[in-house]
Amino acid sequence: MEPIIERLTKDVRKAAADLTDTEARYLVDLYYQIQDFRKASANQVTAMKKAEEPIAVLKWSTETMERVESEIRYWLDKYTDRQHMGVWSKAICGIGPVISAGLLAHIDIKKAPTVGHIWRFAGLDPTLEWKKGEKRPFNAGLKTLCWKIGESFVKVSGNDKDVYGKVWAARKKWETERNESGAYAAQAKYKLEKFKIGKNTDAYAAYSQGKLPPGHIHARAKRYAVKLFLSHWHAEAYRHEFGKEPPLPYPIAHLGHVHFINPDGSKTTIPDQSRD
Repeated sequence: MEPIIERLTKDVRKAAADLTDTEARYLVDLYYQIQDFRKASANQVTAMKKAEEPIAVLKWSTETMERVESEIRYWLDKYTDRQHMGVWSKAICGIGPVISAGLLAHIDIKKAPTVGHIWRFAGLDPTLEWKKGEKRPFNAGLKTLCWKIGESFVKVSGNDKDVYGKVWAARKKWETERNESGAYAAQAKYKLEKFKIGKNTDAYAAYSQGKLPPGHIHARAKRYAVKLFLSHWHAEAYRHEFGKEPPLPYPIAHLGHVHFINPDGSKTTIPDQSRD
């Protein structure tokens, strides 16, 4: 008799072409949950193998989860193949079908007239405040996805085809230099006053010296690269949906920034529009 998982695979693959945004959103979350379980299970298999304990059933379950991961990737690959932004995203080094599907399933370009709306929805707006008793002001699933995007960019930063990983590396160098010069002393002081930080931690030592700890700098640089990627994602989606150029990002439109980083890593100087 054919195994149940094999029969399900054949049936579900036929339905993959009709995957909805809601299904895709759920499958992206499920993929990462199964991935975490599979990794933990694989570690357990390794430990039990060293201890010369029986591992046959646990190994089977680990391999089964790996197969399910693969199937979900297949479904999400088909889902993204039929959408312009899915294909566009997967052409970016570090962005595969799962992340691409997550972006498509979470972001409605019709509700995001500017990239700032996406940043805010993803919890990447530093002005957001989540006060006790209030509804979460961002989408937790999209925020987690953006964290994974940042991690992916770090991993591919040595790839010749990468753009955003190199943006992260350059930004981290810049942030580190500013940190060493004392530019973030006020933020360090705020952290010490606002949060309970163990006095025996490296973080406390850094904040006490008027500096941000290395992990904080690393995270800031990742967020910068992710927000730039989302800016490019929004611009491409906006053009495709509305057939015109999107509004300029806030830093350029309102803060006087004149250099726009393109998806290929090159820079474009924005003309002074005040004289138009």
